[in-house]
Amino acid sequence: MRPYLPKLKPFNCLIAFFASAFQAFGMYHIHAQSGVTEGGIFGLTLLLSHWFAISPAISSFVCNAACYVLGWRTLGKEFIGYSLVAACGYSIAYSILEQFPPLWPQIGSMPLVASLTGALFIGIGAGLCVRVGGATCGDDALAMSIRHLIKVDVQWIYLVSDMTVLLLSLSYIPLRRIVYSLLTVVLSGQIIGWIQRIQLPRRRGVLRSQQ
Repeated sequence: MRPYLPKLKPFNCLIAFFASAFQAFGMYHIHAQSGVTEGGIFGLTLLLSHWFAISPAISSFVCNAACYVLGWRTLGKEFIGYSLVAACGYSIAYSILEQFPPLWPQIGSMPLVASLTGALFIGIGAGLCVRVGGATCGDDALAMSIRHLIKVDVQWIYLVSDMTVLLLSLSYIPLRRIVYSLLTVVLSGQIIGWIQRIQLPRRRGVLRSQQ
């Protein structure tokens, strides 16, 4: 049974867990309160929360797990292992956070601030998780799996995923807020790329890019 189990590093697991918890903090205290949403699975969980009262702590874990199962063969056991750790970190953190009132209820009247700060939480959390070899969201696993199957550039898969969720989000979010949502999606993607480009000393750097 052991050859089939991923060889995960404890320190990398901690980074993946707390990076996703960092994202959950931003999603609950900023995105969920401001009406500035995200694309992909993060945005989908907010959509399900609004229309069906399904907690993102539950929907994120189910959606991410489904994507990771689809990407198991394509992406490797270690990637899926770290990603499942991240999914647990997000769900546990969100379930704890939603037991308390939001820290900044006034953020809803400041969509630009919400867009910028939300991008920081999502971008930094996702960037750190990818550096240790996983992903905080099943979007990455799904996009890479689809690219493997139909040979389409991954950026177009991300674009279709994000735009689909943002268009569905128009059912409860005004168009003006969707524009701010596009801004936070673009900025968070840039932050993820910036974190991936940071060079760390090989001798001491535990966080290595495993893209």
